[in-house]
Amino acid sequence: MPADPAPKLDSTLSKGLLILEALVAANAGIGVTALSVQLGLTKSNTYRLLQTLKALGYVKHNHDKTYSATLKTWQVGRQSVENLNLREVTAEQMNQLASDTGETIYLAVRENLSVIYVNKIDSLKPIRSWNPIGGSAPIHCVGTGKAILAANYAQLRDNIKHALSKHTEKTITSVSALDADMALTLQRGYAVDSGEFRDRILSVGAAITLPDHQTSAALGVSLPDVNLPAKGIESLGALVARAAASVSARLI
Repeated sequence: MPADPAPKLDSTLSKGLLILEALVAANAGIGVTALSVQLGLTKSNTYRLLQTLKALGYVKHNHDKTYSATLKTWQVGRQSVENLNLREVTAEQMNQLASDTGETIYLAVRENLSVIYVNKIDSLKPIRSWNPIGGSAPIHCVGTGKAILAANYAQLRDNIKHALSKHTEKTITSVSALDADMALTLQRGYAVDSGEFRDRILSVGAAITLPDHQTSAALGVSLPDVNLPAKGIESLGALVARAAASVSARLI
């Protein structure tokens, strides 16, 4: 059988999306000239497309005459995550984690430099971790957030290094320490929060790879340090990494 003909692409739309993708990936605003060179477009064409994206609310013009993506882009991305029905897709793995650990299980998604908890299973233990669905936490100091951050560290490092807010004595607040922690997270396949957001509340998290191969969601286990199992945090990390990998395999 003859191969299906290649789809005919709309040139203007394609160029506009390339510009938006470049702005989203950038760590800072980009000027018209730099953007046109980066994408191989004419300066006049780049400027015209930027004005269209600005009028639609996807791009803003900064005081230094550069352009950057607006939060509307993040909102669209977040809605795309919601449309994947991650709560349904991760239900089996979350239930298994709850059964295996007896601790609180979270599903989180990234929103800028924070994570939002979009689903959870509460622990039935008398002493337990608790956060509400819809609650948020800084991406650099909880297990789910650190897992997502590690997977996107090349893109987010320049932004997060200016936002390392301190919450406990164990919060990572230096870029060099965060660099090392992110490298270790990628090496072992899960992130560890050793009480960095709330005193004596530990968590582990593992990133979920979405259909577009982006990583903006994670599964996590959270528990008070008095509940830490004899096998240590590594046993929890292995469980959550396996659960997240199972979800990713279903989505890709």
